[in-house]
Amino acid sequence: MRNNLLSHVKRIVVKIGSGVISGSDGLDTNAITQLTRDVESLLERGYEVVLVSSGAVAAGKGDLGIVGRPRTIPLKQAAAAIGQSRLISIYEEAFHTHGRKVAQVLLTRDDLANRRRYLNARNTLMTLLDYGIIPIINENDTVVVDEIRFGDNDNLSAMVTNLLEANLLIILSDVDGLYDHDPRDNPEASLIHEVARISEEIEAVAGGSSSDLGTGGMATKIKAAKRASLYGVGTVIINGRKPGLLPRLLDGEELGTYFLPARNRMAAKKHWIAFTKKPRGKLLIDDGAVTALTEKGKSLLPSGIRGVDGGFDRGDAVRLCALNGEEFAKGVINYSLPELLRIMGKKSSEIEGILGYKYGDEIVHRDNLVLKNRARETDPE
Repeated sequence: MRNNLLSHVKRIVVKIGSGVISGSDGLDTNAITQLTRDVESLLERGYEVVLVSSGAVAAGKGDLGIVGRPRTIPLKQAAAAIGQSRLISIYEEAFHTHGRKVAQVLLTRDDLANRRRYLNARNTLMTLLDYGIIPIINENDTVVVDEIRFGDNDNLSAMVTNLLEANLLIILSDVDGLYDHDPRDNPEASLIHEVARISEEIEAVAGGSSSDLGTGGMATKIKAAKRASLYGVGTVIINGRKPGLLPRLLDGEELGTYFLPARNRMAAKKHWIAFTKKPRGKLLIDDGAVTALTEKGKSLLPSGIRGVDGGFDRGDAVRLCALNGEEFAKGVINYSLPELLRIMGKKSSEIEGILGYKYGDEIVHRDNLVLKNRARETDPE
């Protein structure tokens, strides 16, 4: 199954963790040089490669006298401001020896949550690939705040995979893959070579981050694989500290842990709604409307809304909850909070008479709605 799926790969997103290219004293230039050799071998074979690279904070924290992970957001942002240019300069020099050019792309979740900016980012990255330039993406840590953070570059790499319609996500870690037990504590731990479905049992074997430099442990990597799977993309976690694994992986060697893609692929826009667009409020939906949405594939009409919580504008994402408060869906809303407060519980035919205009009969159209159980589905069968 793995070799068959890998044979169709054309565009690859490679996520590079801090633990792969840095040490306690900052960036490991030798590791970056070796990594660029491996990426070059893929480029020579005709693959398109996009890098999502951590390392800016590691590159800049030494100038601030920081040992270990910066403990506050301002310190992290200051370290990133110092280190980002240093990181991209090292990549630029390393790829230059192979006759390649790179481009730095800094993103926040807000950039991808806004549909227009999402498409602009996509067009920019596609143009870079068309011209044979390697995009190197990182979170824009110098300006980011909690509300617009990706949280970690594993999460960002999954979003970029969707953004670029890539065929494979490769996560380079400082371990060989996912083990059935923590190999640091259990020398008998066995590497799991293939995961057909990301179940609760699979999620349970992942722990937190053990690195002073990185923010994501195995749990965030599995979450990224889960998101990529729903988009119909396989994910491989391999040891980025071992040279030569990237070309060997694409040659068909059974390296690392391969997470199979779901066959029932989620459409790109619905994937964006489910995982990229952050909700700003929630709606309480009556039982009849819940049934219509979950079992009959209908849109949400104003008559089914019984309550509202939070603030939002037209075009924002909202959580859809049953009367008991349990969330069952997420969708993009067609009306702002002030508008909705006037028309909720009413018939669609009354909207224009109440507001003096209308954007449509639906509060959330079914094409802009994702059921929560669909967003959890990871079974490739």
